Amino acid sequence: MRKHSPGWRDWLHTLIAAGGLFLFTETFLLQGFSVYGSCMEPNLYTGERILGNKLRYRLHPPQRGDMVVFRYPDNPRKIYVKRVVALPGEVVAIRDGTVYLNGKPLHESYVINPAHGSYPPARVPSGQYFVLGDNRDHSSDSRAWGFVPTRHLEGKVWLRYWPLRRAGILPAGRSCPSHGEQS
Repeated sequence: MRKHSPGWRDWLHTLIAAGGLFLFTETFLLQGFSVYGSCMEPNLYTGERILGNKLRYRLHPPQRGDMVVFRYPDNPRKIYVKRVVALPGEVVAIRDGTVYLNGKPLHESYVINPAHGSYPPARVPSGQYFVLGDNRDHSSDSRAWGFVPTRHLEGKVWLRYWPLRRAGILPAGRSCPSHGEQS
């Protein structure tokens, strides 16, 4: 009895199936992105590679503290990575580098050096988010170009896979309005 050796049709079927699985995964589940710029330091650095979880925001809305990958509102061909700071309906303001939500200071454990300057109070519109880079003085973000519509969100930053020495799951930053402080 002769063993069947894979022919070109078997290889073609395998390639089509693999390509279909890749396209499905890239379209609906996970997508790889490259980090460029210093706006998210020290949490993400230029040249690092991350995976965005595209399914997450199809099931649940973004939460404060999530690192998100999105299409830049002024040029949707550009991809940015920032952190969600204010949710739809909230009033966000920045005074002397401190972020305020609904009049209360926001505690952000992921920010090493807060920004200088201010941002006037603004209510985040329905279906949009206010995002900031973690390295505030070196970030082009919602302070400069406005809110990010939900339709521009590509996914939640989920995993850093390069460089290997920094590889791992990236937890959402912990931020919450400080209680007991009045503005």
